[in-house]
Amino acid sequence: MNDEPDLARRQLLALPVALAAGSGARAAAAPPASGHQAEWATPATITLSATLRHWLYLPPGHAEHPEQRWPLIIFLHGSGERGRDLAKVRAHGLPKLIEAGQNLPAIVVSPQCEDGEEWDPHLLHAMLQPLIAQWRVDARRVTATGLSMGGGGCWSWAMSYPQDLAGIAPVCGYGSDVRIERMRAVPVRAYHGAADTVVPLAVHQQLVNGLREAGGQAELTVYPGVGHDAWNPAYADPALVAWLLSRTRLAS
Repeated sequence: MNDEPDLARRQLLALPVALAAGSGARAAAAPPASGHQAEWATPATITLSATLRHWLYLPPGHAEHPEQRWPLIIFLHGSGERGRDLAKVRAHGLPKLIEAGQNLPAIVVSPQCEDGEEWDPHLLHAMLQPLIAQWRVDARRVTATGLSMGGGGCWSWAMSYPQDLAGIAPVCGYGSDVRIERMRAVPVRAYHGAADTVVPLAVHQQLVNGLREAGGQAELTVYPGVGHDAWNPAYADPALVAWLLSRTRLAS
């Protein structure tokens, strides 16, 4: 990957998000002072837009085979790569591999989170439809991987919208397991350093155990003596990408 902002490598994507307000649910509130029953308006929708900067990698043969649909891997960076300098996203993980010249048989999208923000599963969900439509993505073969904050983003996305993902590979990830049963159909291949003092191994192990107990499929690779930078051995392992490429979401 080089620095020129050509269409095949760098995209600015406007993401519409629809929020529906229905008449079936009423917020608890004090009755009007006049004592009469409040009238409820007709249900409506509000459309919001967001702009998500990202790197886009298209696999060899994408242009030559317009009839083919491709797997899509979403890479979520860690907290240190937030901001408006998109080059920072290429420091680790899949963008780093692609920058070094590795070809992958998949579309890879690496978005950038704003300063001070964390990965929003609703925004990630909204991102999918434009990508699927524009780049001929096989919607059954969408997976996600990420490191640290990005690993947490993978878990959060899978719990919020399990129908989006065929599998996730979080590295030194974390999160709440309150809704873990919602993603029991999403397999997980997780990675963590045993000596991690930023995100302790036990935090990630709890998520893996919770998914297993909920009836899901999860495995955890632990690197002895490795700290928070478990992404170095994890993304150097060709089995990580091979596992993501082997995932196909069952029809819902």
